[in-house]
Amino acid sequence: MGYFTSKKGKQSAQYPQNVTVLENAIKIPGGVGEIKASIHRPIDGKIKTVTVSKTPSGKYFASVLFEVDGETPKTAKGKIYGIDLGVKHFAVVSDGEKISKYDNPRHLAKHEKNLKRKQQKLSRKKDGSKSRERQRKLVAKVHERVANTRQDFLHKLSHKLSSDSQAVIVENLHVKGMVRNHNLAKAISDCGWGTFINFLAYKLERKGAKLIEIDRWFPSSKLCSNCYHQVSEMPLDIREWICPNCGTKHDRDGNAATNIRAEGIRILRTDGTAVSANGGEVSPKGGRKSVLRHSPVKLEAPTIASA
Repeated sequence: MGYFTSKKGKQSAQYPQNVTVLENAIKIPGGVGEIKASIHRPIDGKIKTVTVSKTPSGKYFASVLFEVDGETPKTAKGKIYGIDLGVKHFAVVSDGEKISKYDNPRHLAKHEKNLKRKQQKLSRKKDGSKSRERQRKLVAKVHERVANTRQDFLHKLSHKLSSDSQAVIVENLHVKGMVRNHNLAKAISDCGWGTFINFLAYKLERKGAKLIEIDRWFPSSKLCSNCYHQVSEMPLDIREWICPNCGTKHDRDGNAATNIRAEGIRILRTDGTAVSANGGEVSPKGGRKSVLRHSPVKLEAPTIASA
């Protein structure tokens, strides 16, 4: 039998067996009985566990883990996307033919004034009072609204990119290290890059496609996507630049996404994966080795967090 593990914050109880999902209710053993519920999707398989959670604002949710029989997904066909994640633009995506930019919704910033006002009221309430508990729930509701809108955005974008792709290429981010930058910590945390990559991973795996993470030190912004010349420096405030070798003018983020895509395709081919690189050339004639072989210059730290 499950039981709630905390009296504060998010509470949860797990029921490992004998749970029945009905049309408009969940039947839980141990004397709990039937609980009315809105069932979001049909349960088509053997129920393994049910976790009942209570959010800080007082709402209840049940997560049902069930096992289904199915065939191993076949290798997916479609586009190959290279993604450069950032703060101003949440994602800049290259598919080999065009560059698409998805603006950062800045979920927390939209609610920051409202949240600050409610938190200030909460701080003035007497600890343990009913008034404080009511105000705490109001604060929790704002946090939940932010979290829900962020999850919705991440699910929709990850679904869009995974639905017509055979592979998605991203940089292997070290978010914990990046949030040490106090000027960008709040903005980086609000983005939810780690959650986004997790969403991409399971959605791609489910359809037989691949998520490729390239080295975080790969110089995606310093490398010309036309001639592969690598410049030694690329400050964060430079958003456009001209290659000194071939004269190609680059948008910083679009160029980075193109390079990330090309490096991901190189890795796939090195591993023996057959890929159809939709969208034209991805490497010069004769192929190219990893640009990580380049030059004694110091490789670029992640430019993911560019404002």
